[in-house]
Amino acid sequence: MIRPFGLLVCAAILVSCGDAKDANVGSASESTVQTPAAMPSGVVLEQTVSPQGDDIVIPYKKFVYPNGLTVLLHEDDSDPLVHVNITYHVGSAREEAQRSGFAHFFEHMMFQGSAHVADEEHFQIVTEVGGTLNGSTSNDRTNYFQTVPANHLETTLWLEADRMGFLLEAVTQEKFEVQRSTVKNERGQNVDNRPYGLVYEKLVSALYPSGHAYSWPVIGYPEDLDAATLEDLKHFFLRWYGPNNATLIVAGNVDEMATLALIDKYFGSIPRGPGVERALASEVALDADRYVSYVDQNIRFPLLVMSYPTVHYGDPDRIPLEALASILGGGKNSPFYQEFVLSNRAIDASASHESLELSGFFVLEAQTYQGASLEEFESDIRELLSSFSLDDISDDALEMFKGSTEANLINGLESVRGKASRLAMYDYLIDNPNYLPQEIAQLRSLSKEDVYRVFEKYLRDEPAVVLSVLSKEEPDAVAAQDNFTPAVAMRVVDSTLDDLEPRPVADTFDRSTRPVSGAAPLVDVPPFWRTELSNGAKIIGSVSTEVPTVAISLEFLGGHLLNDQENYGLAQLTAAMMNEGTTSLSAEEFETALEKLGSQIRVGASRDRMNVDVRALSRNLVPTLALLEQRLLQSEFTQENLDRLRRQQLESLEASREQPRAIADEVYGKLLYGFDNPLAIPLSGLSETVEAISLEDIKEFASRSMSSQALEMVVVGDVEQDTIMANIGFLDGMSVDAIPMALVEANGTASANTLYLVDKPGAAQSEIRVGYLTQMPYDATGEYFKSSLMNYVLGGAFNSRINLNLREDKGYTYGARSGFSSTKIPGPFTASSSVRRDASAASVNEFMKEIQMFADDGISLTELAFMRAAVGQRDALNYETPRQKAAFLAGVLEYDLAADFVERQSEIIQSISKDEIDTLATQLLPYGDMFILVVGDKAEITDSIAELGYPVVELGSDGVVIE
Repeated sequence: MIRPFGLLVCAAILVSCGDAKDANVGSASESTVQTPAAMPSGVVLEQTVSPQGDDIVIPYKKFVYPNGLTVLLHEDDSDPLVHVNITYHVGSAREEAQRSGFAHFFEHMMFQGSAHVADEEHFQIVTEVGGTLNGSTSNDRTNYFQTVPANHLETTLWLEADRMGFLLEAVTQEKFEVQRSTVKNERGQNVDNRPYGLVYEKLVSALYPSGHAYSWPVIGYPEDLDAATLEDLKHFFLRWYGPNNATLIVAGNVDEMATLALIDKYFGSIPRGPGVERALASEVALDADRYVSYVDQNIRFPLLVMSYPTVHYGDPDRIPLEALASILGGGKNSPFYQEFVLSNRAIDASASHESLELSGFFVLEAQTYQGASLEEFESDIRELLSSFSLDDISDDALEMFKGSTEANLINGLESVRGKASRLAMYDYLIDNPNYLPQEIAQLRSLSKEDVYRVFEKYLRDEPAVVLSVLSKEEPDAVAAQDNFTPAVAMRVVDSTLDDLEPRPVADTFDRSTRPVSGAAPLVDVPPFWRTELSNGAKIIGSVSTEVPTVAISLEFLGGHLLNDQENYGLAQLTAAMMNEGTTSLSAEEFETALEKLGSQIRVGASRDRMNVDVRALSRNLVPTLALLEQRLLQSEFTQENLDRLRRQQLESLEASREQPRAIADEVYGKLLYGFDNPLAIPLSGLSETVEAISLEDIKEFASRSMSSQALEMVVVGDVEQDTIMANIGFLDGMSVDAIPMALVEANGTASANTLYLVDKPGAAQSEIRVGYLTQMPYDATGEYFKSSLMNYVLGGAFNSRINLNLREDKGYTYGARSGFSSTKIPGPFTASSSVRRDASAASVNEFMKEIQMFADDGISLTELAFMRAAVGQRDALNYETPRQKAAFLAGVLEYDLAADFVERQSEIIQSISKDEIDTLATQLLPYGDMFILVVGDKAEITDSIAELGYPVVELGSDGVVIE
C-alpha cells in the first residue's frame, strides 16, 4: 500500500535510531599509530556519559579540538568493526533563496575526490576493505558515514579529513557538470517519476513563508540547479564545511587514546571556518486555510493532505504531538482507520508528525479511491476533529504509543551505525547527544491530558494547508479551489558566500601517503543451534545479548508459487487477511495487545514463501509468542474483510500500472518466463483472478500453506534455545501435510537481440532492463556463487564498470547495476537502470558495450584484486545485528548449507583465477542472446532508439505486442 507523504518525509528528513545494551570499553585493533599516554595537546574532554542503574543510554565521551571540531567516541568491542560518521551542521535550511539544492549537491561533490584521493577512489578504498559507505542530506544537516573492519579506522579518518581540508583542490568544471546531471537524475527518479513525488515540495512551499529556510525542497528546484555555478558551490563549501561546524563520531571497536591521536593527526591542522551560530527555532503560523493542488501523472488514487505548523524537535510538545498522530491515525484502532479505511472508503488514511531543528508540522492524509470526493473527505476530517475529546484518548491507545515507541528506540540501537546516527541527530538538532534518557523519561511520563492539550493548541479550529493531489483522469476534483500561490523569494544580494577565500592547511607529514592498515580482525561465523520438531518443522537459532530484543522469522515454503492460474493473488490476499483479527481478538484488540508489549507480528507473502516476522523485547517474548499462536492457528476470516482487502489489492494492482518501474518489472517477467508462468505474474495477481477468490479459497489456502512440513523457523536474540522450545509447543497443532510444489517451466516470449519498447507518455525517465534467463539455481559455493564474483566489477559494486560509465562518466542516471538472481529456481541475469529520458538510447548502447567488453576481454588483474579484497573482507560487517544473523541463518536452513560454507567461500574468493572469471564471463554474458526492454515516453525516444539498429517491437503495458 502506498504511503505517499510518509515516504517523502522520510526521504527529506533522515532520522536514524539506535540501542543501549552496550559494552563500555573496547579493545583497539592493530594500528599504525602507537597508543599515546595522554590526549593530544589542546583537546578538551567536555563530557563523559556512562550507564547509571537501569538507564537506557548510549555511552560516549565528547571531546573538542582547538579548531572547533567536536568528537564523540563510543566504544563497543562486541564486533570487530568501527563506524565513522561526520555530520556537518548544514542542510537545505542553510541555503539562500534561488540557491536551493546546494547542500545536497555538495553531498555528491564530496565523493568526487580531493587533493590526495583520486576521483571515485573514496568509494573504491572503502569498498575494497570490505566496508560500506554513503552520505545523506536533510533540511538541517549533511552527513557522511562508513562502516569498516576495525583495522581500517585510520584509512577512513584519512579519507574524511582529506575532503574536509582539501576538496576544492580537486573540484573541476567537468566533475561539477557530471554531478549536476546526477542530481537532476536523482530528482527525476525520486520526485518527477515517482507517485506523489511532489507532495513534500508542494506542501512546504505553502506551509512556510516565502524565503523561509524550510520553504524549498532538500533536493532543490531544477532552475536553481541549472543556474548554479562552480564558484557558487566553492563558496558554499568554504562557508559551511569547516571543522567548527562538524561533529565526528567514531563508534565501535576502538581504543580511545589511539583514536584521538589519529583524529588530531588528520583533522587537527585543518583551520576552522567562519563562525556558525546555532539557528533559532521559529514558530510558523497560518492566517487562514491555504488550498493548493496539482495533477500527478503517475497516480491512480487521489490524495488529500492537511498540514498544520507545530514545534521544533526539542520542544516539550513534540512527543505529545507524536502520540496524537498515533492516536488519530496510527493503526487499526485509530479514528482515521475506522472512519475511512475499515469503511472501505479509502485505500489508506493516517496521521503523522515531524519535527525539525527550527519547526515542525502535523499531517493528516487520506488516499482515496477513484471517483471519491476530496471535498467530502475534507469535510469529514474536519468533523472528526471537531468532535474529538479527551474521552477519545483511551488508556490502551496511550500505552500502545508508549510501548511501540520505546521498543523502536531500543531496536534502533542494534548496530554501531544506529547508535552513532542517534548521537549525531541529537547533537545537531538540540545540541545534546545524551538526549535519549530524557526522551524516554518524557515518553514514560506522557499523560492523556498532555495529548489533548496539544490537540487543542495546534489542531482545534486552526488553519491548515490543504493539498489535493489529483489523477490525470480527474484533474479538477479538488477539495476546494486553490486560493494560495507561494511567492517567489528574491535571491540574496551581496551574499556572505561570495567573499570567502580558501584556507590553507599546514602539515608536518605527507598526506598523499595512504595509511597502512593493521592485520584484519578475526571474524567468526555466529554460533548457532538447530533442531527439527517431530512434525517436520526445522528450527535454527543464535543467542545475541547485545540488545534486549528477539527477532523470529517463520518461513512456510509455497507462497505465490502455490497459486493456480485461476487464483493468482491468493497468497498475498491470504496474508492480508491473516493480519486482521483472530477468533479470540478483533483486529483492533490484537493490535492493542501487540503494541502495548512493543512487539510486532506481520504476515506476508513472497514468490515462494508465506512469511511471518516477529519482533519483541526479550522481557515480553512469552506473551508475544502467545499472540503468535493465535495469529497462526486462530486467524478469523470474514467476508467483510475479504471484500475490503480484495478491493485494496485490485486498486493497488491497477495503480502499479501507472508506474514506469512496476511496468518494466512486470513486462520483463513476462518476456523472461511467459505470460502464464506464475513467476511472471505479480504477487497481487490479475484482476480477473483476484475477483474470483472466495472466502473458502482463503481458508483452504491458509490451512494448506501453513504446514509444519514446510516451516523453516529462525530465532535470533536475547533468548536461549530452551526458552524458545518451551514456548512454541503450539506448533504441534499445525497441519503436517507436505505441500506439493508445482514444477515451474519457463516459456519466455522474448527474442534475442531485440529491443522491446513500452510507451509511458510523459515519463520523466526511462526504465531499462537488459537480460536473459539463466539455467543456474542458487548455490553457495558453485557456479552461481562464482558468477556473483565475476559480476562484481561489471555491475555489482558502486565502482563497477556499468555504474561508473552511466552515472559518473556520462551523467545519464542516478545508479545502474547488473546481477544474477536465482533461488532454488534458476533466475535471470539483469542489467538495469532508470535513466534520463533524452539519454535512453545512449544508455542502452553503453549497457551493451560494457557487457560485450567484459564478455570478450574479461576482468583485469587490478579488478580481480579489488574484488578479492572487497568481497573477502565483508564478513566483519555481515553478522552485527540480529537481522543480519537471522538472514545468514535463514540461508543456512533454506539451502541446507554445510557448517563451513563461509570458509569455503573465502577459499574460492582468494583462489579464483582471472582465467576462470574470464571463462564465466564468456559463458554467462551471451550479449548476442540478450533482449532489451525500454519503458519510456515513446514520442520523445523512438527516433533515437531506432538508430541503435535493433529490431524494435512495441508492447503494451501488459506485455502484449502492439501490431
